[in-house]
Amino acid sequence: MATYSFKLPDIGEGIAEAEIVAWHVHVGDVVAEDDPLGDMMTDKATVEMTAPVSGKVIRLAGEVGDMVAIGAVLAEFETEEVADAAPIKEVAPHDVAPVDPILPGTGRGTAAEGGGGGAEPQAEAFVAPPLHHQPAADGSPPRAGEDRRVLASPAVRERARNLGIDLAQVRAAGDHVRHADLDAFLTYNQGYRPAGAARPDEVIKVVGLRRRIAENMAASKRHIPHFTYVEEFDVTKLEALRADLNDTRGAKERLTILPFLIVAACRALPDFPMINARYDDEAGVVTRFGAVHLGIATQTDAGLMVPVIRDAQNLNIRQIAAEVKRLAEAARSGKAKSDELSGSTLTLSSLGPLGGIAATPVINRPEVAILGPNKVVERPIVRDGQIVIGKIMNLSISCDHRVVDGHDAASFVQAIKRLVETPALLFVD
Repeated sequence: MATYSFKLPDIGEGIAEAEIVAWHVHVGDVVAEDDPLGDMMTDKATVEMTAPVSGKVIRLAGEVGDMVAIGAVLAEFETEEVADAAPIKEVAPHDVAPVDPILPGTGRGTAAEGGGGGAEPQAEAFVAPPLHHQPAADGSPPRAGEDRRVLASPAVRERARNLGIDLAQVRAAGDHVRHADLDAFLTYNQGYRPAGAARPDEVIKVVGLRRRIAENMAASKRHIPHFTYVEEFDVTKLEALRADLNDTRGAKERLTILPFLIVAACRALPDFPMINARYDDEAGVVTRFGAVHLGIATQTDAGLMVPVIRDAQNLNIRQIAAEVKRLAEAARSGKAKSDELSGSTLTLSSLGPLGGIAATPVINRPEVAILGPNKVVERPIVRDGQIVIGKIMNLSISCDHRVVDGHDAASFVQAIKRLVETPALLFVD
């Protein structure tokens, strides 16, 4: 027998240390080469580390949430052969989840990326009946003889572990297992848990992206005196225009209301430079930006991220729609680049059809404002003295009262309202 020490390799340029966000093994486990070992998070990405050799795990560097320096021993293995001469393999980012150090708005997110450290609480064991390979969450049938490596985010791995689900049994709709795939598995294998059994208690350590969200939201509320202004928009004409545009281009390029709101905001911002700004409260300096780099709060399996539309003021509605789609897909798949997740000057946080009546979004510090469109609803309104059915949407804006006055915020929203309620103005130079 011999001992092999696996040192944490350089997993990013300029990175001195990384945080342990999940362990996929425990001390005493026997692993094969390339088996998942753990997930390490830097300020740019989450990288899955794999076992460099086959053997028994005899030591792990620390618990979930601990920091490990580059070059320090991450894990030790007991092997049958001397492996000292074996080179440490180059580690490629695997199931990457890039992270913006500035996070938004609503504070929403999926369950935290818990890990499998030594002190991990164990979920109740379930006696499972024979498993069926369920269709994927998108309804596609299982592929016979499929041989694939299971890819999943730390949050999905933690949930599967707590539910006693072997991820190898779960059919993924995409290139890795998501929460929707776990839901489909549980639905298809309804006997997997005893009928009526309560969900087991979960104790989840707040680490990784979830911790960064918590820290940034706390700092934003602690340092920024927020105020929120909400206005009602009549989007009946805009929705009719959107339907007409969608009919002309087919289902593949269907527009949501979001690109129209972004164009309206960009059109209004030149008259309200105090909105498109950042406040360095330590230096006592406000920077008002000419270009609009719009952050779009995006829900992912790992938590809330903010990909950025660069120079949004130069894009038309179709271009913005394409960029929103591209950036959202990149963030959710873990393929967004670091520079696509930083540098926003104003953030928009939309919950789509879940948007409710109004919201009080939390500012994406050090920005000074965040927009929160709410859902479109049909209800009776008075128009020209007549009661008619209209399509109504509320728009919320939260501002930093140190930089933005209430009059400025209200005037900015009223400027957007004028453009949205007369949508032909969006296409006039």
